[in-house]
Amino acid sequence: MKLRKIISLALILCMIASMTLAFASCDKEEADDGKYKIGICQLIPHVALDAATKGFKDAIIAELGEENVEFIGGTANGEPSVCTTMVTDLVSKDVDLILGNATAALQAAVNGTETIPVLGTSITDYMTALQLDSFNGTIGGNVSGTTDLAPLDKQADMILELFPDTKKVGLLYCASEPNSEYQVTVVKEYLEGKSIECQKFGYADATEMSSVSAAAAAWADVLYVPTDNLAANSPDAIDGAIGDTPLIAGESGICSGCGVATLSIDYYELGQITGKMAVKILKGEADISEMPIESVTTFTKMYNPEKCAQLGIDTDALEAKGYVAIG
Repeated sequence: MKLRKIISLALILCMIASMTLAFASCDKEEADDGKYKIGICQLIPHVALDAATKGFKDAIIAELGEENVEFIGGTANGEPSVCTTMVTDLVSKDVDLILGNATAALQAAVNGTETIPVLGTSITDYMTALQLDSFNGTIGGNVSGTTDLAPLDKQADMILELFPDTKKVGLLYCASEPNSEYQVTVVKEYLEGKSIECQKFGYADATEMSSVSAAAAAWADVLYVPTDNLAANSPDAIDGAIGDTPLIAGESGICSGCGVATLSIDYYELGQITGKMAVKILKGEADISEMPIESVTTFTKMYNPEKCAQLGIDTDALEAKGYVAIG
């Protein structure tokens, strides 16, 4: 009898163990649906950053199939602290890769994980954004991405091409965005080398944009604003404050709201380049630590028809110089 009881008990224990393993297996299958989980942290919603995110998603879906991808996250509505919270959530969900769209979003992602691959996009200068001691084109570790930097010297040359009598240029920028300050500093140095007087006008937040823009317009012959997220989110605040002072913008989204002309990249294309980088990482075809920062190779001279009409600028002459209208 004792032997039978022992055998029966052993059989029961085996059955319990088998059932436990089966349930565990089922739970694992339910938890892992085979999809790539991709986290997105975008600083603020506006035309340029939205286009970059869309290009990123479209490129990944085209390569991996929509049914195989889950995108998690969204925008932080311009709040860097929210970026940190979003990244913490993405890390807790064990995503396979994180996109940091704009400087503060990238900074939050880099500070939030050392193991999950992080791609930046819409970043002007990675050395400035990440406070690197040196930069040779590759970040290393778990970070890479794309840059939206257009040739700043050529943007500055547009000021002199379109407004050859310019003596003073006011440089508008967000003082809390290191990459915005980087751009106006480069443009300032370039124009001062051509004997143009320049002055930087920084706004700390959206509440200061109108007053700072008005002061800049009162001082300058021409204004310049770089690829600046606050400006991109509220170009009307600048436009309503500068009157008839012409403005050259760092990208087409800002230009369509308050500028005369720009030398701009295509942010959707930038996002697609970033998405293709992500696919290589996810499929194990590339090591992110060895991936150099990539960029768009084409830049387009564009003009704002409405603003040109307001200022009496001959758009036929602009088109003869290779400018195209912002659609």
